[in-house]
Amino acid sequence: MTGTQQILFIQGGGVGAHDEWDDKMVDSLSRELGDEYEVRYPRMPDEGDPSYVRWSPAIRREMAGLEDGAVVAGHSVGGTILMHALAEQPPERRLAAIVLIAAPFVGQGGWPGNEFELPGDLGARLPHDARVHVFHGLEDGIAPPSHADLYARVIPQAQVHRLPGRDHQLNNDLSDVAKAMGSDKP
Repeated sequence: MTGTQQILFIQGGGVGAHDEWDDKMVDSLSRELGDEYEVRYPRMPDEGDPSYVRWSPAIRREMAGLEDGAVVAGHSVGGTILMHALAEQPPERRLAAIVLIAAPFVGQGGWPGNEFELPGDLGARLPHDARVHVFHGLEDGIAPPSHADLYARVIPQAQVHRLPGRDHQLNNDLSDVAKAMGSDKP
């Protein structure tokens, strides 16, 4: 697909998240971005019980199929697992941007979690030329909005977008996310 920028969107966790929740976010993103973008939305294995052990190989397989200049985005725990996977093993292709949407921070100050605790030097471990955006709704009742600040602490280069009146799904309106992705087009 020459001329299109690829977006890999990693879903959040929970039974039905792919087909009943995050699909609305992906529809909004696709609509806002238009035909110049190819949004890939793979189903993660065992979505009702998200696990780094199960999801990271699937995420790496999906990233291996991307072209240089792609954007990777993750919602909720999918964003947390995506960040851990990127920190552990950078992708082979150059990324234009990394986008977190309502991602819980697992580590010091955030949620406990031995399986995929994020490192304190996360920003240094990410691909150096990729822009990092952290989006969080200020009305998020699942992952506290303060988690965006925890990401900013460990990823100093991140642009944090705090969205008033938005919930964990950003009210199924990813226009702000699309606008940021458009500014990251190579």
